[in-house]
Amino acid sequence: MRFEDSRILIVGLGLIGGSLAAALRRAGVGDEPDIDAEMEKGTVEIGPIEVAEILGCDPDPDEIACGIAMGLIDRGDTRLAPLVEGATLIVLAVPVLAMRGVMAELAGCLHRAAADVVITDVGSTKAAIRDGAVAAFGGLPPNLVLGHPIAGSEKSGVAAANPRLFARHKVILTPDADTDPVALARVRALWETCDAEVLEMDVARHDQVLARTSHLPHLLAFSLVDTLARQDERLDIFRYAAGGFRDFTRIAGSDPVMWRDIFVANRDAVLAALDDFEAGVARLRRAIEAGDGDAMLATFDRASHARHYFDSLLNQTSYQAEYQMQQHGKLRYRVSPGGGVTGRIRVPGDKSISHRSIMLGALAEGDTDVKGFLEGEDSLATLQAFREMGVAIEGPHQGRVTIHGVGMHGLKAPSGPLYVGNAGTAMRLFSGLLAGQAFDTELTGDASLTKRPMGRVADPLRAMGAEIDTAEGGRPPLKIKGCRQLSGIDYAMPMASAQVKSCLLLAGLYAEGQTRVREPAPTRDHTERMLAGFGYDVQREGDTCWLQGGGKLTAGPIDVPSDISSATFFLVAAAITPGSDLVLEHVGINPTRIGAINILKQMGADLELTNQAEVGGEPVADLRIRYAPLHGIDIPADQVPLAIDEFPALFIAAANAEGVTRLRGAEELRVKESDRLQAMADGLSVLGVENQLLADGIDIVGRLEGQGGEGASLSSPNYSSPNYSGGHIDSLGDHRIAMAFTIAGLRAAEEIVIDDCANVATSFPGFIDLARRVGLTLEEQQEAS
Repeated sequence: MRFEDSRILIVGLGLIGGSLAAALRRAGVGDEPDIDAEMEKGTVEIGPIEVAEILGCDPDPDEIACGIAMGLIDRGDTRLAPLVEGATLIVLAVPVLAMRGVMAELAGCLHRAAADVVITDVGSTKAAIRDGAVAAFGGLPPNLVLGHPIAGSEKSGVAAANPRLFARHKVILTPDADTDPVALARVRALWETCDAEVLEMDVARHDQVLARTSHLPHLLAFSLVDTLARQDERLDIFRYAAGGFRDFTRIAGSDPVMWRDIFVANRDAVLAALDDFEAGVARLRRAIEAGDGDAMLATFDRASHARHYFDSLLNQTSYQAEYQMQQHGKLRYRVSPGGGVTGRIRVPGDKSISHRSIMLGALAEGDTDVKGFLEGEDSLATLQAFREMGVAIEGPHQGRVTIHGVGMHGLKAPSGPLYVGNAGTAMRLFSGLLAGQAFDTELTGDASLTKRPMGRVADPLRAMGAEIDTAEGGRPPLKIKGCRQLSGIDYAMPMASAQVKSCLLLAGLYAEGQTRVREPAPTRDHTERMLAGFGYDVQREGDTCWLQGGGKLTAGPIDVPSDISSATFFLVAAAITPGSDLVLEHVGINPTRIGAINILKQMGADLELTNQAEVGGEPVADLRIRYAPLHGIDIPADQVPLAIDEFPALFIAAANAEGVTRLRGAEELRVKESDRLQAMADGLSVLGVENQLLADGIDIVGRLEGQGGEGASLSSPNYSSPNYSGGHIDSLGDHRIAMAFTIAGLRAAEEIVIDDCANVATSFPGFIDLARRVGLTLEEQQEAS
């Protein structure tokens, strides 16, 4: 958007007003511009807008003189009227308690401004400013766009102006229903010119959120420093204060007058936040007085994980991925050719069961103790989402989690959107569970998840009476309206999907009548098994399962088996590597999940199940696999839904098998974290593995051992001739693609380099360590962004 010959009037040349002027001067003219030279040109081009003049109004003439001397404003005045004439954009950057008087003065001289003048503000409380506007203008003008840049400093005055103050910070706009969309767009353009991220929120929500995230912390910092400063031993206290004290109390150096005004203007929201905080402190006090270490640990544990989640939410990425990224880099794997696969390992807990243990444990009556919980990003996102809905959860610590259930109707409205990272399972199952709640929710995720289709769950939920809004193409975010009466349905799934089935069963818990789901092919039944384990009656006959709404869940212990999806990478690694002998302990062998085991056996893998048992309703076993030559097969259609997540690894097995392996009916692979059919076909082609890609599958031409061609003489004693070359692979940020081509290195002639691997930690923390332990040789390194 451009608006020519703009005359911007900034009322209030403090830190914010001065920094806005500085940001406008700097925008679009390079990293280190010569402001004086720009000023001499008369017109400064500012990104998407052109500014003829920047004017400043302030009651302090020294501030005006300073602003002019710094080149931030062209001219200024202590009076508003002489500056309004011709102004096209007026920014009110005065203290919140002064806003009403300034608006009244502005209303009296607004006729001098341009006909299309837009007015905005920077106040950190919006209800008080909105009320002041109504009083001053006789109503809320459509050309007034209330806003709040969330940025600041302990310094004050125009001399402290910082042109980068708003860069990569949020600016919240709080438009009214009658706000002129053109005015809104112009204010948005103003802040985007300053490199800010512009969001929108209603007034009441803004004041509530800021009371908790900004106003309350400042209040506590002021109070703590004042309390300590009035003690006799204050010099020793401050002399020996550690970094944590300095970090927490730094904000107590902010402008006292400004913060007094904020607390007065946003009194009700601040008091509500203070009430919540005092209640929390009271709980901690009681725990300390009673010596209740468990209660203290639960509080500290929740806070610790919430703080880590807060970092993840800000970065919109995983904890592990953000750590690996290290500012601007991406993680790359370099896999050396050859290696052996031997030993005895236990892979992390099953992700599907970990998700469901948190969900059902939260809705149960009583405490659910979980061991073997997968401490990967996806499962942690589910755990944190329930914390945000008022569920007390201890851990995870070494795979152990305790969930203090709140019952079927005990969840509370979260304070904002529930961010589930890359967890497609969490989003789809949540949509069914949340459709039956008494409050509105929004589900969002990372960049990868927001590309994945959600219509397959939204459409049948709407048929049950849910109200769900999606983004274009039925994609996230999902906005789910609460207080909707759900009715059971008889739904025939058009595709085999455990996530869709589970979503509808969870919605059925809250529906009137019976919810029946028919599936075209068997899918994993973890939800049905776990519901039964929590005492909820679930029936199954043939291809249909059903339940009656209105029941309750009773807590009980859960032992999460090792994840068959994670185990499959090592099963394939051993199956393709001469001399291998590997045992994977305590792996889940649910009949609806063993497609990979069945397919590998049909291909000739030497795989046996030992120590079979049932734990918490789920069958488990140790899997021993030794090398045996593989042969290509036509993958049976009934095994496809039972191995849908394991196909990237199975494609590597096919590349090392004699003959052609054919897959059909696997179009579901197109809508995973990446288009896995395309991604694997591209990667196999890089390695020189012949393949033919189809809409719903692929043909992979495997190679006989020793026919992989050149470069076969490698030093590893277990390494025979390679079956393909090396190469450079783009995993597209898909952890399963990255792990599949990692194990492919065992039979490669040359090094395989795999880009964008940070998300491996999303589903399989510890993959690198286990891969090295069994005999693979690989390095991690940062790639340039």
